[in-house]
Amino acid sequence: MTEHLTTATIEADPVVPVIHITRDFRATPAQVIRAHVDPELFARWVGPNYRTIEIDHWDARTGGSWRYTDSTDDDVQAFRGCFHEIGEDRIVQTFTWEGMPEGVALETMTVTDLGDGWTRLHAASLTDSFEGRDAWLASGMEVGVTDGYAKLDALLAESAVTA
Repeated sequence: MTEHLTTATIEADPVVPVIHITRDFRATPAQVIRAHVDPELFARWVGPNYRTIEIDHWDARTGGSWRYTDSTDDDVQAFRGCFHEIGEDRIVQTFTWEGMPEGVALETMTVTDLGDGWTRLHAASLTDSFEGRDAWLASGMEVGVTDGYAKLDALLAESAVTA
């Protein structure tokens, strides 16, 4: 029996300023991709539990762009980027926190069918510097990743994400 990564691993690459995130989902690759490109689904699962996501702009196609806000009652943060490629098993996009607009990351997410109803997601975020990468890691991003993927698990379990 294969053991699945039902908790995200978040690792800093020691050679280049990259953050690697790996997580398995009980879903098809098409469902995992759809959860990342459908704005209504994305807003339901991304980020920490205590924050609200509102999509400002979402054009999920190769060459499209996106922007959303992530807020609490007294704090609003905005993020934006461009979709460079959307494929059946891969999404390549840029990611920018508008609080630090000079820090653009290039993210490549791939999904792999593990069989038996499981898919592995691997995301690599190439940042502009080791300092930028380390600031992301120190920002508490693991809370957003962990909470977000737990919410995605719930959406997948309730069949809210169709292929």
